[in-house]
Amino acid sequence: MVGQASSLSYLKPPHTSPKKLWPRPPCRRTLSAVPQSSSIGEKTNGKFFRVLGVDPAAAGATGYGVVESDGRRCRMLRFGALRATRKGPEHFPARLREIHAMLAELIEEFQPHGVAVESVFTALNMKTALRLAEVRGVVLLAAAQRDIPVSSYSPREVKSSVAGYGNADKQQMQLMVRALLNMSETPEPADAADALAVALCHIQAAQFRARLDAGRDSANDSPAPAPRSARSRTDFSRISLLR
Repeated sequence: MVGQASSLSYLKPPHTSPKKLWPRPPCRRTLSAVPQSSSIGEKTNGKFFRVLGVDPAAAGATGYGVVESDGRRCRMLRFGALRATRKGPEHFPARLREIHAMLAELIEEFQPHGVAVESVFTALNMKTALRLAEVRGVVLLAAAQRDIPVSSYSPREVKSSVAGYGNADKQQMQLMVRALLNMSETPEPADAADALAVALCHIQAAQFRARLDAGRDSANDSPAPAPRSARSRTDFSRISLLR
C-alpha cells in the first residue's frame, strides 16, 4: 500500500487545454423617454432631440414618423400612414380635418422639438400642387398651435441626406431608413418610410447647424491674432513661397 501511494504521488495530472476567455459583448445603451414636464427649450439643450417627420399627400396616404436622437444614434418611436377613407373633391375638407387631428395627437403625445415636412414637388400639375399645399398648410397649423418650429425639405434634399443620392427610388430609401434606424423590418408603406427619412434629414441638418454655431462661438472666443510685426521670419518666408 505504501508503494502504491508513492507511485500515485508521481503521476502527472491530465493535460487540459486552457479555457478561452471570450470578450463580453458591449452593453447596449437604452434611451429613456424625454421628461414631459420640461419645456421645449430645455429639452432642445438637453440630451435628446425628437422630430416629427411628415410626408404630405394630396390623394394618397399621408405618412408620419417620429424619430429621436441622442447625438450619436437615432431610433424610431412610431411611424405609419393615414389613408383617405373617402375619395373625391367633396370629401377633401374632411380629409384635412383627419390629418390635423392625427398630427395634433402625435404632437401632444411625443412633444417633438421640431416638425419636418417635405416641400411641394415642382413637377406636379397645378391642381395636385394646390391640394398638396393645402395639406402642408394643415401641418403648419398643427405645429404652430403648439409653438413648434417647422422645417421644409425638398425630395432631393431628403434623398441626398439619407441615401447619399438625389435620385434614389423608394425601395432604396426604405432600405436606408431601415439601416439608419436599426429596424428589424423594412418600414411599410413607402409613405411612412419617406416621413422617417424627412425626420432623419432634419436631424442631420440640425446637428450640422449646431456644429457650425459651436465653431463660430469658439472662433469669437479665441484671442486676436498677433500683429504683423510680431510674426516670425518663417511665417514671412511661407507667405512669400505661396505667392
